[in-house]
Amino acid sequence: MRTLKLVLLVFVAVVVFLLIVVWFQVTQPVLAGKSTEIEVEVDPARLERHVRMLSERFVPRDYSHTDNLDSVAAYIRTEFEQTNGRVVEQTYFVDSLVYRNVILQMGDDTAERIIIGAHYDAFAELPGADDNASGVAGLIELAHMLDGSSVPLTVELVAYTLEEPPFFRTGQMGSAIHANHLREQGIELRMMISLEMIGYFSDDSDSQRFPLSLLKLLYPTEGNWIAIVGDLWSGSDVRSVKAPMKGATTLPVYSINAPPGLVPGIDYSDHLNYWNNGYPAVMITDTAFLRNMNYHSQHDTAERLDYDRMAMVVKGVYAAILDIVQR
Repeated sequence: MRTLKLVLLVFVAVVVFLLIVVWFQVTQPVLAGKSTEIEVEVDPARLERHVRMLSERFVPRDYSHTDNLDSVAAYIRTEFEQTNGRVVEQTYFVDSLVYRNVILQMGDDTAERIIIGAHYDAFAELPGADDNASGVAGLIELAHMLDGSSVPLTVELVAYTLEEPPFFRTGQMGSAIHANHLREQGIELRMMISLEMIGYFSDDSDSQRFPLSLLKLLYPTEGNWIAIVGDLWSGSDVRSVKAPMKGATTLPVYSINAPPGLVPGIDYSDHLNYWNNGYPAVMITDTAFLRNMNYHSQHDTAERLDYDRMAMVVKGVYAAILDIVQR
């Protein structure tokens, strides 16, 4: 009997230990945010202006409306050109049509880079305010914030096209074109951060859904937080972004590291193409269709977004950039 009790005790201890290991690997807990002094503020009104421009004026922004996509690219380029950075366009052809990535290079000219990216196309003939005018608005704001900062590393802000179907998960995605080109040139990345839907928040109970029911035990069921997403082996990459983001604002920051094949949504954006090229990458997201029920619908409009909390996301990403370049 004593031997049986000992075996059971060891078994329970092993199970508890494994559960703790899984919890740590999935959630990458950061008990205290890394404080970074941020002297610049993010104006929610500016974010809203950019979101409304993309989701109301330049509609539709799907692959078949290249005139609107070109107008959006020109709008982003105009914003980028207001900084002291170098603006270039990466053009490519799909079925004889021209598509453009708009790139802003800032900071010191170094062999290693950091990439911050967001796609500006939208699904079908829909407004796409959260998906992904919100990410583009954050990208533009980061450009102006970084313009006044001393950055000892090359930072590229990239606005991609063709993230949405029918080109999703194909080599025609703008981010695939960009990531493949970096690898072909032998350029190394310290980090890639994808801004994918960063504007929808809710304090309602059960407003947050999960791809697996067990995740309800690890994360809040109110959709009032921002997520950092990595694959199973990118725990250190996630923590390097999470700590400064937690320290920059009062917005709750959570993270998940999991195998893309096991947890749906882990690789559902432009960061996938950097993983495919062996680069470290994470996604910053409000969790998209797991929270925003207006996803890929006519109701994904500018008035449904929370620009105050969206501004905190952008400030957090800015803090993460400053922290990463100083490592």
